[in-house]
Amino acid sequence: MVDFAVHRRKMIDSQLRTNDVTDLVIIAAFGAVAREDFVAPDRRELAYIDVEQPVPGGATRRVMLTPTVFAKLVQLAEPLSTDRVLVVGSATGYEAAVLSKIAGSVVALESDPALAASASQRLASFGNVVPVTGPLPGGWPDGAPYDVILVAGAVEAGLETLKGQLALDGRLAVIEGVGGAASAVVYTRGDAEVSARFGFNAASKVLPGFEKPKAFVF
Repeated sequence: MVDFAVHRRKMIDSQLRTNDVTDLVIIAAFGAVAREDFVAPDRRELAYIDVEQPVPGGATRRVMLTPTVFAKLVQLAEPLSTDRVLVVGSATGYEAAVLSKIAGSVVALESDPALAASASQRLASFGNVVPVTGPLPGGWPDGAPYDVILVAGAVEAGLETLKGQLALDGRLAVIEGVGGAASAVVYTRGDAEVSARFGFNAASKVLPGFEKPKAFVF
């Protein structure tokens, strides 16, 4: 039998802490959520290795962020216990589950109906999470404004609507770009504009709807 609690602790000690994830509230949240329940059944024993996990089901190939990248994104967003959070691209629901241990409430947005249905089942025991289904770039205006928006994947374009759903002083944490040019960025809404700050180097698969428009070729 695999002792998942031991693996979870090793993930925290050897992946998160060694990559400058120092917020004790975030570390406690990662320790409180069983990641093995959110990966494909045949990959449960691999749930805590620091790689992107393939998302089971769904119409398009999707992946879960690595534990390190996700934890650093959360730390970049600086969620508070009173915050209203939107997770964009919730897929299996893991990111929403972890954030539910930190923030006041979480809206978990997924565009793929099959993924959304399975995530709703996994998140049923997390009382402050509301799973919703819709196009990812559109966010979820019914719950706006949000103190934190976390995009659980990469984007090439299409962030303007999400920026518009931020509350004053709200933070949007996202991976922008692809390959070696990608990086994690946090956007913060001020009185007059939304400013951007570099967070760290990171890359992931681009989420549906956030692809860069194809250039017209003569």
